Amino acid sequence: MKVMAQMAMVMNLDKCIGCHTCSVTCKQAWTNRAGTEYVWFNNVETRPGQGYPRTYEDQERWRGGWALNSRGRLTLKGGGRLKKLATIFSNPIMPSIDDYYQPWTYDYSTLTDAPAQQHLPVARPKSLLTGKDMKITWSANWDDDLGGSAVTFANDPILKKVSTQVKQEFESTFMFYLPRICEHCLNPSCAASCPSGAIYKRSEDGIVLVDQDRCRGWRMCISGCPYKKVYFNHRTGKAEKCTFCFPRIEVGMPTVCAETCVGRLRYIGLILYDADRVLEAASTPNDQDLYEAQRSLLLDPNDPEVIRAAEREGIPNDWITAAQRSPIHALINTFKVALPLHPEYRTMPMVWYIPPLSPVVDVVAETGEDAENHRNLFAAIDALRIPIEYLAELFTAGSVPVVDGVLRKLAAMRSYMRDINLGRDPDGGIPAAVGMSEEDMYDMYRLLALAKYDERYVIPPAHAEQAHGLEELATECALDFDGGPGMGGSGPFGEGSGQQSVPVAVENFAVLQERQQADSLGGVAGGNAVTLVSWDGKGSPKGMFRRRRGGSDSPGGESR
Repeated sequence: MKVMAQMAMVMNLDKCIGCHTCSVTCKQAWTNRAGTEYVWFNNVETRPGQGYPRTYEDQERWRGGWALNSRGRLTLKGGGRLKKLATIFSNPIMPSIDDYYQPWTYDYSTLTDAPAQQHLPVARPKSLLTGKDMKITWSANWDDDLGGSAVTFANDPILKKVSTQVKQEFESTFMFYLPRICEHCLNPSCAASCPSGAIYKRSEDGIVLVDQDRCRGWRMCISGCPYKKVYFNHRTGKAEKCTFCFPRIEVGMPTVCAETCVGRLRYIGLILYDADRVLEAASTPNDQDLYEAQRSLLLDPNDPEVIRAAEREGIPNDWITAAQRSPIHALINTFKVALPLHPEYRTMPMVWYIPPLSPVVDVVAETGEDAENHRNLFAAIDALRIPIEYLAELFTAGSVPVVDGVLRKLAAMRSYMRDINLGRDPDGGIPAAVGMSEEDMYDMYRLLALAKYDERYVIPPAHAEQAHGLEELATECALDFDGGPGMGGSGPFGEGSGQQSVPVAVENFAVLQERQQADSLGGVAGGNAVTLVSWDGKGSPKGMFRRRRGGSDSPGGESR
């Protein structure tokens, strides 16, 4: 048994309202620069829908992830070394810019500079790639508010897998939002697909990153990733992806998307897993058994044998303690309500999801019955096979009973806690009906419903002796700015492509650590850098607002 540590995330889809705050803050922090206009490390998709990029889940077309060959061995779905060598200069299995969307701005100068005239001037959309007028036909979440619409039937890869009845009746059931980031898989196919070895998985915390110096822009990683969460920066010729905000994680701070989430639906924590069994679990013959196979990889951090093995592997004691308090371990292995996204891709993803229950509640409420009564909810879950089939295709490779069990636990929690909150005697038979104790049900309620900050995010800070020289990160790639080595001029993009003369530096490990431990509301005294990555949300840092004439910073202050 080789024990390794992995940072992981769970998202409670019952709370996501599709506000896109996570997407915008991630965009501002990590991809607000030239060459990344179409890149969204975090995006929120409307389901049912085609996703981003379009139909990325159709692996018969995109050939991402892993598959078992005739001998039962794990192989890349897109082909091995010889096939990649044959197509290394022309990769045919890649989304085009139209599968993402062509980024645009508007011709605002027409509005501001146009002379007086009879009709109001119009700011036409301009492509950020060509600088020419364009017609907007697609974007990162074009499916928004089209959930269940006939518009999505023809192209939604999940709807194609389920019955005709689901297609006909889906509009009358529900829609929900699905936030997505890089899965930081235990068995990443993007890393295995890279001819340059530029994509690697950090041994300290399992975060998957791109070595910008080694990347040669072959783009095999984009084809190999079944979630299509690796992007190509056409300005720099390098691959880029979600970094799990590792400069923040290293000092115990949550990711930007989690920190700014309005619904408090994201959970971050450390889990321990057996690295020696990853290949065995990923090679499980039956797709529907992959969920349990992956769950079995996650070790019990309270087991004395696991603790001894972790110490032998050099995992610090405070990390083991964090794993014992981890909300991720609780949601996946204790309460068993979190599910992986598309386990059939066999990458062993480490961003898991709690499926939404709200549509079931809404359907019961429409009948005039008590929507919080566990008997009504259980009956509704049994009747609503349509959404469960869709959720099963997303999270359990089509295994309906697993999703049904999760929804029953969530329904039971609502009914049980309702009695307590209304001052009635709780019914101990409700938790027992779903195989839980009353104490476990209250603990699950506290974690999911109250969602206190220090219980949602249990992130141990990095140890300097493990980090091998934690280095300052400048917008992930040192070449991502005008005037950088080999960049010369404005490059192939239009004038709206976000020119920068100096890269915006993200604070390094030491400064972030000082800010995290600072007592002042503004963070580190004398620090002038104000970025979403480094700001801890306390007060108003210096430089964010103009000063009053009296000299103090204030949102409403006047300039001197």
